[in-house]
Amino acid sequence: MSTPPAGIPEVDWLSWPPEARQFTLAQQQELQALRQENDELRRHLTALATELAQLRERVNRSSRNSSKPPSSDGPGFQPPGRRKGSGRQRGGQLGHPGSGPELLPIERVDAVVEHHPDVCRRCGTLLQGEDPAPLRHQVIEIPPITPVVIEHRLHRLVCPCCSRRTCAMLPADVEASHYGPRLSGLVGLLGSAFPLSFSKTQALLDQLLGVAISRGAIAKIRERLSAVLAEPMAQALAAARQQPVACVDETGAPTGNADGNNPTGKRGWQWVMVTPVATVFSQGLSRSTARRHRIAGEQLWRDCGERSLLGLQPPAQPATAAVLGAPDP
Repeated sequence: MSTPPAGIPEVDWLSWPPEARQFTLAQQQELQALRQENDELRRHLTALATELAQLRERVNRSSRNSSKPPSSDGPGFQPPGRRKGSGRQRGGQLGHPGSGPELLPIERVDAVVEHHPDVCRRCGTLLQGEDPAPLRHQVIEIPPITPVVIEHRLHRLVCPCCSRRTCAMLPADVEASHYGPRLSGLVGLLGSAFPLSFSKTQALLDQLLGVAISRGAIAKIRERLSAVLAEPMAQALAAARQQPVACVDETGAPTGNADGNNPTGKRGWQWVMVTPVATVFSQGLSRSTARRHRIAGEQLWRDCGERSLLGLQPPAQPATAAVLGAPDP
């Protein structure tokens, strides 16, 4: 006894003639085969559409929209002509309302200075009163920056009983370094997000904040911050490695010898791994595959210039970015 198709009660199914049941089962099998074929054609169509888009991008690539040299454009390449001028002068035109910074709300205004005209600009009559809707003009300024120096005095007192001298200890919230947490954080920021050299960091702190700091102190602050950020860095890297796909790239970056690991002044490389949950930056002296695997962990590297992720032909020029994906089963 055959099982009835979905949606047909078993009582009704048994009441049908054997020929009708056999015909219905055959139709069900044919329908299932057609659905599978349709899904396969859809996947094939998607792959062809992707390949077509890549081929069109390669055909339309020239020295004006890619890194190809002008000699590769060929004799039939016609660069686009220059746009014809409109005949108007550069800049804002007459009657243009103009634009400027938006006025901040009154809650963010620290001081208001009222200005009243003294006399009429036409006849010279004395003027008095208030304008219910005066014109507003705001000036944004930064306050004078003066470093705050806090001196901690640790007293050493002699015990009247045993004559042992005891010195006070710094509180836990006081930096053992000569530079506070905000200044240390600024030094770290200037050496990472705004990669300034030691000399430029010194000049900026001196000219902007009035803080004189040595190159050795800058190096020690950066080392201390690196040690503090080692655990969050490891957590972010572990979270990025668990993602199914991550985009990884490297670029040349100047690298000094503050830690003593680059005595020859070799040019370094800055690596970045971007995932939906975390973006990780790493500085090193190599751009080798071993360095890639050190950042990516045990996952499989796939270089876009050597192998396509969709089974298509690789592009004409190797891509500069690499895609990190899970190993093939």
